[in-house]
Amino acid sequence: MANLELIINLIIIALLIPMIIYAYSLNKSLNALRQNQKSLAQLVSALNEATFKAENSIPKLKTATEHSSEGLKEVVDSAKELKNDLLFINERADSLADRLENVISTSRSLNTPAAESNSSAQANPANDRAAAELELLKALRSIK
Repeated sequence: MANLELIINLIIIALLIPMIIYAYSLNKSLNALRQNQKSLAQLVSALNEATFKAENSIPKLKTATEHSSEGLKEVVDSAKELKNDLLFINERADSLADRLENVISTSRSLNTPAAESNSSAQANPANDRAAAELELLKALRSIK
């Protein structure tokens, strides 16, 4: 019977040695997990803080966007008014240029017979004025 007890004790010892090694390895893994758990807790804490800051920034960002939007809308409205004014001025300038061209051509047709009767050596101030008006008209049309 003593031999049977000895054999059973040896078998138990033989089984306990791998169990102790496995327990030691498991303990190391658990320690690493605990250390990573602390890092994970810090990471979660940092993420919560960043989320809190982002949530607090949203109303400020919304207010700034609304304010900028209002200012931009005013600028766009003002630009539209200026555009309309410039279009009106441009149309009026075209109309005046056409009228000026008609007056110049009418004045030339009236001055042509008188200019033929005068000698070509004399300077005609009306022709000089008409030429200046034509140059002005050409300059105005080239601005378009």
